[in-house]
Amino acid sequence: MSKIVIVDDSYAELQLIESVLKGASHTVVSYPSTEKLEEKLLIERPDAIVLDVVMPGRNGFQACRDLKADDRFKSIPVVLCTSKGQESDKFWGQQQGANAYLVKPFKGEDLVATVKKVLN
Repeated sequence: MSKIVIVDDSYAELQLIESVLKGASHTVVSYPSTEKLEEKLLIERPDAIVLDVVMPGRNGFQACRDLKADDRFKSIPVVLCTSKGQESDKFWGQQQGANAYLVKPFKGEDLVATVKKVLN
């Protein structure tokens, strides 16, 4: 069983992603923003992070870049999960160090498969 941290400013999205991942036997911890994310990750020690892109304050692209530049977190796989579905957005996500990119709306099985892929 893997521990997954979800960061999304939409309560409905958090609930949906949490439900899908719990249904796939993952332990899930959710946060509504990237504020103090690094401190929270030090406590939680997740196996992977599902990160929204469009959020107030530090967006998901910025947070991913920060995490991948930090020796403490760079080995944790990051799935960017966002409504930004243009090829340029996906390319930019890769440039920030994301391990996978999932466009909303998504099917539950696609989320589970994507998380499974980055964990292996």
